Amino acid sequence: MVQAGNFSYTDETDLPATIPVFPLTGALLLPGGQLPLNVFEPRYVMMIDDALAGARIIGMVQPSLDGALRADGEPKLCEVGCMGRIVSLAESGDGRYIINLQGIARFRIVEEAAVRTPYRSCRVAAFLGDLDAGQGEEEVDREGLLRALRRFFEANEMEADWDSIARASNETLVNALSMMSPYGAAEKQALLEASDLKIRAETLVAITEIALARDGDDGSTTLQ
Repeated sequence: MVQAGNFSYTDETDLPATIPVFPLTGALLLPGGQLPLNVFEPRYVMMIDDALAGARIIGMVQPSLDGALRADGEPKLCEVGCMGRIVSLAESGDGRYIINLQGIARFRIVEEAAVRTPYRSCRVAAFLGDLDAGQGEEEVDREGLLRALRRFFEANEMEADWDSIARASNETLVNALSMMSPYGAAEKQALLEASDLKIRAETLVAITEIALARDGDDGSTTLQ
């Protein structure tokens, strides 16, 4: 079960088969994570209004990594995204919404729906295993992940709340670090598509090692 806001998602019947999608390069939402968004484009403001009147669910997905476009000039989409529930919303007074999305489950796009709205919608197949919160936590190499994190923070002169990190579950730690990571669209997509929590943690460590090596770290410590 995944708890998002006031609703619990336990099986396929709790999830819509067709959802509005918000294509955004570099944005990563994962199950259980929270993603703040500043929504200002009129078609996406309308999308939020419509979602609030319905299931409160939208899908975050990246535009295709190769930059491919549809015939109408809109970007093609990556096959995998993550659906989230709008759990908080504030109006800015100038037409914008400031929202928080809480991740529910990843999805694979089955097909894009024919719609009359200015925003896009897709028929999706949810990754139902994501509704089993905490699955695979015991297989995560937590110490290896924390070593990579410490080296990255030190190399970039960044601070972290290590007390909070120490209290976090493996699932919370891996997904939060993946979402917060300052990596590019391809790396974010790889983290999203990782088959399980263990692979996501290993992917995050590998990406961090590459970043450290590229930035001049001597890479003498084995992190995995």
